[in-house]
Amino acid sequence: MPNSFFWYELMTSDPKAARKFYGDVVGWTAKDSGVAGRDYTILNVGEQGVGGLMQIPQDVVRHGGRPAWLGYIKVDNADAVVAQIKKEGGKVHREPFDVPGIIRIAPVSDPQGAAFMIGQPLASGGPVPLAEGTNGTIGWRELYANNWKAVFPFYEKLFGWTKADAIDMGPMGTYQLFAAGGAPIGGMMNKPPEVPVPHWGFYVNVPALDAGVARITAGGGKILHGPVEVPGGQWIVNAMDPQGAAFSLVASKR
Repeated sequence: MPNSFFWYELMTSDPKAARKFYGDVVGWTAKDSGVAGRDYTILNVGEQGVGGLMQIPQDVVRHGGRPAWLGYIKVDNADAVVAQIKKEGGKVHREPFDVPGIIRIAPVSDPQGAAFMIGQPLASGGPVPLAEGTNGTIGWRELYANNWKAVFPFYEKLFGWTKADAIDMGPMGTYQLFAAGGAPIGGMMNKPPEVPVPHWGFYVNVPALDAGVARITAGGGKILHGPVEVPGGQWIVNAMDPQGAAFSLVASKR
């Protein structure tokens, strides 16, 4: 079975402010993880955790890191996958380590520098996924690459992803959809010049886009692009939260 994203994490400069912002914008409720010695907030849809939030570590800041969202890709053996990442030209920023009794993780990046996390659940197999399209869950994943054609084989070999439809975007090139064993879960494209570095972006499902846009601006966030309608009849907007982390919203109606 192909591996897929199953958890999303915000590293931010102001956790308290971020909890309020995202609670207002997408409706997440926040709860302390309860892990001793780890200041980590679980973001919930109802009673189900869908992501986490934490203070950006100082060593990350010292190396130029900024507030950002990271996606976790679920694997059965974190150590084996990390070894394969090295073999395929990716970078391992820290060797796998345990959050005791919960998960074994490693921060890594693909050969073009887009960062993500490897996660091997140690207890129940990880959170139970909510129904596709549930408000507050991630509805789409997007890789902005230097050259998506060159980096796609990396993800194909590591996680078993397959190509789905390819959309011609004219001067912007091809938008390549990908799947992880079923319907497409995301897309890849060559990043435009205004996007500084390759990275993964994530779209949160909301009931209606214009109301979401209003909540972003009311909370001190910034709209970067949109709203625009995309193939399939959905509406999206790309935005930045008040601490500078990029995120996006997706809705079935304007």
